[in-house]
Amino acid sequence: MMPAESNLSCPDCESAPVSSTPSHAEPNLSLGRRDFIRVLGTAAAVAVTGGLTPLQKARAARAEKQAQAEAMIFELFKSMDADQKKKLVRPYHFTESGKGLPARLLTHNAADGKSRIGDEYTKKQVELLDRIFRAIGNGEEGYKQLSRNGRFDASNDFETIGALIYGEAVEGKKFSLVFCGHHLTVRCDGNSEEKTAFGGPLYYGHSPSGYATTNVFYKQTKSANELFGALSAEQRKTAVLPGKWKDEHAGVPVPGKGSTVPGLGFADMTRDQKELTQKVMAELVAPYRKEDGDEVMEIIKANGGMEKLAMAFYQEGKINDKEPWSHWRLEGPGFVWSYRALPHVHTFVNITSKLS
Repeated sequence: MMPAESNLSCPDCESAPVSSTPSHAEPNLSLGRRDFIRVLGTAAAVAVTGGLTPLQKARAARAEKQAQAEAMIFELFKSMDADQKKKLVRPYHFTESGKGLPARLLTHNAADGKSRIGDEYTKKQVELLDRIFRAIGNGEEGYKQLSRNGRFDASNDFETIGALIYGEAVEGKKFSLVFCGHHLTVRCDGNSEEKTAFGGPLYYGHSPSGYATTNVFYKQTKSANELFGALSAEQRKTAVLPGKWKDEHAGVPVPGKGSTVPGLGFADMTRDQKELTQKVMAELVAPYRKEDGDEVMEIIKANGGMEKLAMAFYQEGKINDKEPWSHWRLEGPGFVWSYRALPHVHTFVNITSKLS
């Protein structure tokens, strides 16, 4: 096989950044963060919590954890002057021209507009933003992955990624703080987005080949490759497919309730293969707070469980035993995790229990 970079190009990284749009509709907030905190923070919490669904409990735990970052976002918002707010704060439902959904739910491959942290925020605000970003990750290892070893890939450092606030970041209001940089879109929204993991679609990547141990997401490649290696010849007829990778900046629509998706169904896997698929899931959510991972799993359960998901491996360009697939896609009702390893990692994620 020729070197990966010679086989496959990456138009997304070679052209101006664009945005991606999720497929789900505008939310109506119910049992939000503050409601959960009130439930969990009273003497009657034990009795009341017992009446919550597993998904509501997962969101309650996530809300409690997010409160740490939320307090810093409130502090950040309060410290911003009028000129900063005019440039860096948009209405919660703000929609860009030609886009069908609110801009807070888009993903980007670079700072969105003139929102570069080092250019637009004061030193104290930069420190706050750094602490907020770190709060999104799962400890130092999570931060290492989300920040690509602190270099933020081609963005070079934290101060060259962007940060925008949607909504009014004060108690009782809906808001979303969105960080965007090269191969990066993550959010902290105080659980404002109903029935949606991570506050909206994720986009992440890293410039080395996904098969290289220097890629911070190599463990995700490795775990998926272990599953691939466990497939029988007959199973590969279903699980391994031809297909050209497409950066899904036009949107990552999630399958509906009764949708049929390509690939080998979790329900049709052997016990060992199911365990390997669960290992893949564990690696996928590992960079994020445990509470975020728990919410992902509860959304999967609410949508019918792992049995509704299917794994498909795609082969594009020249492949060999060491690099047997270029990208894979794990999907099912309300769930898409689309991971490309060659020529380097690009990943699009959309997880919601709002099903059509």
